[in-house]
Amino acid sequence: LPPFTPAKVRDLLGRCLRKDKKRRLHDIADARVEIEEAVTARAAELSGAAATGTYTAWRRAMPWGAAFVMGLIIASIAVWNLKPTPQLLPAPRPITRHAQTLPPGEELTDLTHPAIALSPDGTRLVYVANQQLYLRPMDGLKAEPIGSTEGAFNPFFSADGQWVGFFADGKLKKVSISGGASLALADVDNPRGASWGPNDTIVFAPNTGTAGLWQVPAAGGTPQILTTLEGGEVGHRWPELLPGGNAVLFTVVTGRAEGNRQIVVQRLETGDRRVLIEGATYARYAPTGHLVYSLDGTLMVMLFDLERLEVAGAPVPIVEGVMQSNIGAAQFSFSSLGSLLYIPGGIGGTERTLVWVDRQGAVEPLAAPPRRYNAPRLSPDGQRLAVEILGANLDVWIYDIPRGTLTRLTFEANNQLPIWAPDGKRLAFASDRAGPANLFWKLADGSGAAERLATSEHGNHPDSWSSDGQALAFHEHHPTTGRDVWVLPLEGERQPRPFLRTPFNEASPVFSPDNRWLAYGSNESGRREIYVQPFPGPGGKSQISTEGGAEPVWPRNGRELFYRNGERMMAVEITTEPTFSAGSPRLLFEGRQFSFSAGFGANYDVTSDGQRFVMMQASEQQQEAATQINVVLNWFEELKQRVPTGK
Repeated sequence: LPPFTPAKVRDLLGRCLRKDKKRRLHDIADARVEIEEAVTARAAELSGAAATGTYTAWRRAMPWGAAFVMGLIIASIAVWNLKPTPQLLPAPRPITRHAQTLPPGEELTDLTHPAIALSPDGTRLVYVANQQLYLRPMDGLKAEPIGSTEGAFNPFFSADGQWVGFFADGKLKKVSISGGASLALADVDNPRGASWGPNDTIVFAPNTGTAGLWQVPAAGGTPQILTTLEGGEVGHRWPELLPGGNAVLFTVVTGRAEGNRQIVVQRLETGDRRVLIEGATYARYAPTGHLVYSLDGTLMVMLFDLERLEVAGAPVPIVEGVMQSNIGAAQFSFSSLGSLLYIPGGIGGTERTLVWVDRQGAVEPLAAPPRRYNAPRLSPDGQRLAVEILGANLDVWIYDIPRGTLTRLTFEANNQLPIWAPDGKRLAFASDRAGPANLFWKLADGSGAAERLATSEHGNHPDSWSSDGQALAFHEHHPTTGRDVWVLPLEGERQPRPFLRTPFNEASPVFSPDNRWLAYGSNESGRREIYVQPFPGPGGKSQISTEGGAEPVWPRNGRELFYRNGERMMAVEITTEPTFSAGSPRLLFEGRQFSFSAGFGANYDVTSDGQRFVMMQASEQQQEAATQINVVLNWFEELKQRVPTGK
């Protein structure tokens, strides 16, 4: 206080700041009266003194002094009332847990990608069910579908919670939670996550090319490269822009195996990157000062310094049994206020069973044990099944159907998408053993080494072998044109040549049995559809699907073309003589439990007569998890108890 402050005013301040309401001054008008009386008394005191100059100065300063003391009292009261009293601190809110079950007729779909998102304020849940987005108030009992989100997956909220971003039909889109049409923001091939930052920028991760993460204004615009792949890296996935928008968390993939991942953070201004955690995926920042991430289906927590961008202390497991897909997506989301949602299942939830399915949808299991299967392909004689299995690495295996034996074919690096030679003696597949995924082949009996068929700096993946054995159709991931269809002659110099190379995404090329036609998937119409075009050309294309389609498969009898539209298996009658013609698509069966492809490639195969399909059925654990979302309220209380910040 100023040295001239009267003792009466000092006493008045004490009475104004008493915490006991009964002993505190109640009215500011009373304080004004006491201030004026104190100032007047001080002036009278000075007027009787010999120091006339002091008295004159005091009279001149008296109005300003009164105003100063008055302001001081008001400010002091405000500050003091905001200061917490130790004995009055609120008790920690109780941590409660319960499960929300989806209503009959709804099941969570596309659990390969994130399927749930909680709004930043924790009041709304968006989830993917029946191949579209649903919005549910957390204090309500009913969810409503969000219009114009058919085929959607990987939802995420805007920073203000008023918009939902998602992917569908090969595009990054957004839609308002209050309704209206969805808006396309960018073309994205086979995405691996996105984040809507506080600066109204969306960072997203396409799974193609040499670029890692991209960014685009949420209002729309031209996407820009944000990160680039460095030596040995395969992809950048699952980004999250940190508060302030100056840095981004993401997962670096150095191979397709589970352990070949790193959680890193990168400053956007300088491009400086730091590895935070090895072998983990899908990191998210909690405003409590923690980093939450997934390690083999368990949520782990570490302290995280947001300014220094550093982790500290030992990792602590906090929630077990959280579903994590084989591409590293973990099914959890939390609000900035501390509510946690997750889908149960763990890493084991990705295991699948190989099954036969007839044209009516009846299922007959094969004797093969449950594994993380993908991309099954029947041998020409129908006695063997080539399939990729995710273990320590991604490898090609062969299942002998009559004998019930499962034999590993590849042992080096990561190998995927096997296809049979027409004589059944070889298998072609994609392998990253020499850099980006390229085409290799190997004898089906396991003898000899794998031989490289083509060299490309971009990812190549085989799709179909011509029935005469002379050509291999494959798709390439190009950073500029997206997915393109190429053909590799298997005689002579083996120089690949492009068949379809456009600004759109074309993939999953499949030869007709007579090798005169090539079926493929494309998003040129704005959504995935199936087309057929003469091979080797020229000639116009015919659209086969009518309401969306992917995963085309041409049986060896050539009389039909099969494809999938979401969870529906479709069939179209085909005639190639004297000219090409296609009938109307018809539904054969529908099944949410059958795994489908996250990209364009087929995740099933069909017998030569077109009567049975070999598919992969989700485990019972995964099917049960597809209808349940676990909720933990006030979860941050547990976070702070288990991993104290020391603040």
